[in-house]
Amino acid sequence: MPKVDIELVKLVLQRNEVDVRKVAQILDDIQVEVNSQVDEDKPPPVKKQFVMMVSDPQGVLEGKDLTGWVLQIPEEDSPYQAEERLIKSAYEYNMTKKGQRMPVKSIGEACEFAPARTLKEQNVWVKTKEPILLVKTNNKIPEDTSSGL
Repeated sequence: MPKVDIELVKLVLQRNEVDVRKVAQILDDIQVEVNSQVDEDKPPPVKKQFVMMVSDPQGVLEGKDLTGWVLQIPEEDSPYQAEERLIKSAYEYNMTKKGQRMPVKSIGEACEFAPARTLKEQNVWVKTKEPILLVKTNNKIPEDTSSGL
């Protein structure tokens, strides 16, 4: 069924000299139907949580400059599943024509080059395609107020 612009319907009704009140009533009915169809077609949004995947190839965090990627996964899932889901999406991407020509071989390449469609199928959303720096903190605010703040 073709989609018709509401303004076009309004124009046709006015051109055929239909009563203004009747035109307004018809347009209101059309708007109600359009809104109800949009609500029915749309699935509820998935609640997500943020995960930072830190690149640590040596396995040593202390005293190192670390980079990583920010990901989102469904709220009820374990953060430890993020890497597994990202790897599955990379495998799916590598099975496509484009992926066979230029396969991804690392987590960083998967975050940067894998299309959002394959990531979404595995319920993982990459928020930073390029790696970001990890900043460490001791999670305390100094009580010294002499800094003038």
